[in-house]
Amino acid sequence: MQETVLKEMLQHLFDDLAINLEKKFTSNKEWMTLKEGAAYAGVSYNTLMKFRLMGLKICEIDGTKRVSKTEIDNFLMENSF
Repeated sequence: MQETVLKEMLQHLFDDLAINLEKKFTSNKEWMTLKEGAAYAGVSYNTLMKFRLMGLKICEIDGTKRVSKTEIDNFLMENSF
């Protein structure tokens, strides 16, 4: 029982560490992949796609999609209350 709880706690710590490291490395770039943009915003990829339907602007050139850090920040500010 205690071993299971300990394993779950360690898994949560590793997951949080991975998310924080990904945010750290993506926050220095202005243009990010959609996966990086989702991590930067702290949401899932699917939620980022919902944000796109709500007006988040995404750049697409020859099939390559990128999202701007500034655009994510502005979108989140505009939709805050």
